[in-house]
Amino acid sequence: MQHVTLNNGVEMPILGFGVYQIPPEETERAVSEALVAGYRLLDTAAAYGNEEAVGRAIKSSGVPRQDLFVTTKLWIQDAPAEENTRRAVETSLAKLGLDHVDLYLMHQPFGDVYGQWRGMEAVHREGLAKAIGVANFYPDRLLDLVVNNEVTPAVNQIETHPFFQRVADQDLMREHGVQIQSWGGFAEGRNDLFTNALLSGIGADHDKSVAQVVLRWLVQRGVVAIPKSVRAERMAENFDIFDFELTDDQMAAIATLDKGTSLFFDHRDAEAVGWLAKRRLDG
Repeated sequence: MQHVTLNNGVEMPILGFGVYQIPPEETERAVSEALVAGYRLLDTAAAYGNEEAVGRAIKSSGVPRQDLFVTTKLWIQDAPAEENTRRAVETSLAKLGLDHVDLYLMHQPFGDVYGQWRGMEAVHREGLAKAIGVANFYPDRLLDLVVNNEVTPAVNQIETHPFFQRVADQDLMREHGVQIQSWGGFAEGRNDLFTNALLSGIGADHDKSVAQVVLRWLVQRGVVAIPKSVRAERMAENFDIFDFELTDDQMAAIATLDKGTSLFFDHRDAEAVGWLAKRRLDG
């Protein structure tokens, strides 16, 4: 497994397993199968409602804790967000059955962002999170956070796939020592990704699937990927991407697929922001 080194020296696998939209009743089995397949980076969130199932899978797996890299995320916190953040991480740790997470992300760039970040900095100082970062931050919001706070986010997890490649965003992150991580790497199959002629042709050249080509394209760009599946054979297939390399011409060809816009959720759209602002987690 290849790793990236975060800005505080913590090593993070470049390929992991995400559990977004996996129902809690299926999550324990899926995570257990992912660990058997070789995944060591697990990505969940308070908002996903399946942290407890992830924790059960970790406990029963027999995989030493030091071999795992566990990420969870802080949902939008109202003031006093600094205090609420401490309670939120303690709740997540209790559900996961862990004494720390390897990465704790601010899930959305909304609410009392600075209060949340101060709380996360405290969580980091106390060792409850080995690294802290953000998700869904566009460059302006990310840079504002970087220049006005003590700790620079280690990671920014954003929508990144062949149709929304975020090259300029990645360049800015690299300049400031922030690791880019992809969510939605397969674009949830939108724009007929899995039957795309270009990606299929590249896959045929390497005897690989479109999914494997996309994941290889991500990791070759230095993007951490967290594909999701509930099928063991797909998990194994997605993990099998380190025995081939895309050529410069193939990388350039995939670059032509970029549409430069989100396929899911525009974090700068007022209606979308209003919808998120109304979402709160119980407990």
